[in-house]
Amino acid sequence: MNDFFLRFLSFLSKFDNTALFAVSIIPYSVFLYYLYKIKSINKIIKIGFSLTVLFVFITILISIYSLTFLNLTLVEVDVLHGSAEFFLTLSDFVILLGFIKMLNGLEVNNS
Repeated sequence: MNDFFLRFLSFLSKFDNTALFAVSIIPYSVFLYYLYKIKSINKIIKIGFSLTVLFVFITILISIYSLTFLNLTLVEVDVLHGSAEFFLTLSDFVILLGFIKMLNGLEVNNS
């Protein structure tokens, strides 16, 4: 089983995932569209999930900067990589705050 898994990973590593990354915005946009239609989910959660798109946009911009001016990938420049990942952490934190607020607002019925 372990050998099969390693061969499968080796097989997957031969494919360029750039197109998959670009196309992934479509299902995420559909997710956001339906998320904003749900009235029972508070606005903080919706903003948090929307901030994930900001994270992707910032990561793309910083990657372009890193490749153009430093001739290095984003992963090779710790300060830039950490700055990009900050936006993912920010969106996760906002989502968490939204769920905490939503859970605190639920009425508890003890029988």
